[in-house]
Amino acid sequence: MRIFWAVLSRDLRLSLRHGADTLAALLFFLVTASLFPLAIGPAPDTLGRIAPGIVWVCALLAALLPLDRLFGADLEDGSLDLLLLSGLPAAAVAAAKAASHWLVTGLPLLLAAGPVAVMLRMPPDGIPALLAGLLLGSVLMSLFGTTGASIVLGARRGGVLLPLLVLPLITPVLIFGAAAADAAANGLSPRPHLLLLGAMLSAALPLCPLAAGAGLRAAVE
Repeated sequence: MRIFWAVLSRDLRLSLRHGADTLAALLFFLVTASLFPLAIGPAPDTLGRIAPGIVWVCALLAALLPLDRLFGADLEDGSLDLLLLSGLPAAAVAAAKAASHWLVTGLPLLLAAGPVAVMLRMPPDGIPALLAGLLLGSVLMSLFGTTGASIVLGARRGGVLLPLLVLPLITPVLIFGAAAADAAANGLSPRPHLLLLGAMLSAALPLCPLAAGAGLRAAVE
């Protein structure tokens, strides 16, 4: 665990030192969400009805932006080889990377989602369910994104392949997360959709780091 926390703290320090990626993801989320009222119109009923889908799609696309450099910089400067030789299993290295991605990208997006939902005139009853779904869904985005980033690591045009690989995996998360917020906004229970997200997270927590670790070992061999 000491090595795991050392790897995680190293990634967090590097992310804070190069905060442009986090700022770019957050600004992309805010700007993209702001474009929808301009394209659809400012009618509160229309915006409120589609606000959960807008927030989820914008958060998903914003979370994809930093993934291309998640392992790429470490591979280029040789740090990835040292991490895999540190005595920490490859799956644990991938888990630390996923945790740092969520803390640096997923958490700021989660904090920004509430004001964006208010801006889009989402009914107040649906905002807690939206944030609860995003809390689970953002962790899933980081896990699936880390797995995809490890698989395309070292591949030609990996930045193009990465969204094509990750988006189909994230689609069920998007569906259930938006459905939970929509159900709460319409007076229904979001519990079934949130439970499905929780079940997906329970399966992804052990499996995604294992798959990502296998991708890392294949990339350095």
